[in-house]
Amino acid sequence: MSFQAYLDAVEKKTGLTPRQLIAIAKDKGFDDPETRAGVILDWLKADYDLGRGHGMALVQVIKNGPGIGSKHVGTTGTHRDESDTLWLDGAASKPA
Repeated sequence: MSFQAYLDAVEKKTGLTPRQLIAIAKDKGFDDPETRAGVILDWLKADYDLGRGHGMALVQVIKNGPGIGSKHVGTTGTHRDESDTLWLDGAASKPA
């Protein structure tokens, strides 16, 4: 599953775009560099019933923004992504 596919699945499950979830996390102070991933994962599990894989995708963008490494961009592997920048504004508004 690509990184973007994880974020799209989170949106489908929660009804919130990744950007909306990032804003909620920021309001809770979870964007602080000292906040551990486990704290964020606990919140995502309690409030949205997200598992570790989907939660870690959100931890990545909460802590580091939409950029990802280009290791899997343009590859044919399971974890391939189309771009090194993730779309955070919702699957319905993603440019083709």
